Amino acid sequence: MDIVIDPHLLWNIVLTVVVVPVGWMIRGIFAEQKRMDILINKTREEIAKDYVTREQMEKSFQRIIDSIERIDEKIDRLQTKTFFQD
Repeated sequence: MDIVIDPHLLWNIVLTVVVVPVGWMIRGIFAEQKRMDILINKTREEIAKDYVTREQMEKSFQRIIDSIERIDEKIDRLQTKTFFQD
């Protein structure tokens, strides 16, 4: 009894054993790539929330500088009062 393998049967076996797993892997890779893109976009949005804008930073520094200048003026006034009292 001879086993006869039809070329169509052989081709179907090749497609099933080789091409389908490769296609499944490619599909998985594309799904993972899409998931990574979504995560990167979310990360970019979250990072942007945490940072301060340039305008906010300039306002904060200006307030600090104003406070330091007021303290400096008070120290100067105090120093002139004590200097001239001696």
